[in-house]
Amino acid sequence: MAESLQAQIETYLSHLDGLIRRGRQLRGTLTTDPSNTSAIAATRVWQEDCGVTINQLSGGSKQHWLARSFSEAFLMRSAAGHAVEGASPEQIVQRLLNVLEQAVASLSRTDDGSIISASSGTPTPRRFDFVHNPELRPIVEQAYADSRRALEQGDYDLAMRTSCGILEAIVTDALEHKGLGAVAASGAPAGKIAEWSFETRLAIAEKTGLIRGGCARLPAVARTYRDHGESGPKVTVSERDARLAGQVLHVVMRDLNPGR
Repeated sequence: MAESLQAQIETYLSHLDGLIRRGRQLRGTLTTDPSNTSAIAATRVWQEDCGVTINQLSGGSKQHWLARSFSEAFLMRSAAGHAVEGASPEQIVQRLLNVLEQAVASLSRTDDGSIISASSGTPTPRRFDFVHNPELRPIVEQAYADSRRALEQGDYDLAMRTSCGILEAIVTDALEHKGLGAVAASGAPAGKIAEWSFETRLAIAEKTGLIRGGCARLPAVARTYRDHGESGPKVTVSERDARLAGQVLHVVMRDLNPGR
């Protein structure tokens, strides 16, 4: 097997392992508390991440067996084999775990690189096409990938700070596109938008209707993310803090790009 293909397979296996661990944690929470709103929101984010990975592995083809397995995981079959509604979140998580494990099994076979051969040249899905500043888009795309990788590797401080940095960047982009004059009536402070605090940018973006109330779930440690890091004071960032920051980022991304 070519070295480049082997490296690609190992990267996918590591990513799949992280998705499986997250899925098992969500399954455990949903089994205990099926109506847990935080777990349900986290499950939606996890499902989206699974979908992106499956799409890459299947080369973007909906007819690929892996893509079909992913789609069928959301359906419930009747005794006659027809698709019906009614699969519970816990059931869907388990089915998606089965799909991820099938992908791992296929990638682990030394003679089977075909699962990713078609996707090797597939570009990463563009999540930030709604950003108005074209120079900012590739930066936040890379940062997004870095935040997911840090989360999977257990570097919760880096994952949270990166998610918050993306959140601040896309909200600032939206405010600057709207213009100072348009946001002045919402109690915007004097000065350039880039000089406002993180909290102020979020508050003004909400008051002007650019985003809704999703930022209320942002943990306190995330709101002061600028103040700590490699050169700042040490703080403890939990996995929950990192995941909440990521979930809030996803909510704001949907607010800024309703059609996604």
